[in-house]
Amino acid sequence: MSTSASLLARHVLRRRIALLAGCGLAIVILASVLFLAASTTMSGFTARIVAGAAAPPTADDGVIDADAPLTVDDDDHSAMTRLDPALRDALRAAQAAASAEGITFEVTSGWRSDGYQRWLLTDAIRTHGSREIAEQYVAAPEVSSHVTGHAVDIGPLDAQLWLADHGREWGLCQTYANERWHFERATDAGGECPTPHLDARG
Repeated sequence: MSTSASLLARHVLRRRIALLAGCGLAIVILASVLFLAASTTMSGFTARIVAGAAAPPTADDGVIDADAPLTVDDDDHSAMTRLDPALRDALRAAQAAASAEGITFEVTSGWRSDGYQRWLLTDAIRTHGSREIAEQYVAAPEVSSHVTGHAVDIGPLDAQLWLADHGREWGLCQTYANERWHFERATDAGGECPTPHLDARG
């Protein structure tokens, strides 16, 4: 074999080796992607995509700054202005009575837009890894009492305990056993509160 032929053969061999190495690397990468996809639940995978794409909700959607909760007398924030009027009136009447005992209600959440509730649920799915678990803590928008304006979250602890003891005088009841802060107008003033649901699934 001539020198030129030998050099050509070596060049072709090197190109074939490089091509095979490249294909091998591509196969390894593809296998890794498939493994990751198989090990991720569909709900978790969807949640990550949606959460990354969705714009964060704003005050217009009912978001209340965690460092600046509202009072029951707020007439500007959508979280309060879009509450059911009967619930808002009951809260204000209860606050007037609680004030005599030095108790102040802090509204940490009230009305929420459909988009805000969906955003919260998506975040909960990402946190807990499945929609089934997430819905124990965050109701779907189509069944959420926050979206209809019929629920409010109250802090701090002394206000929650006061409402749990006295809220039924204004029809205010804790409706979820796992959320001591969540209250709805679930009975007539002075009536008996229904047994709370175990969680947000109702």
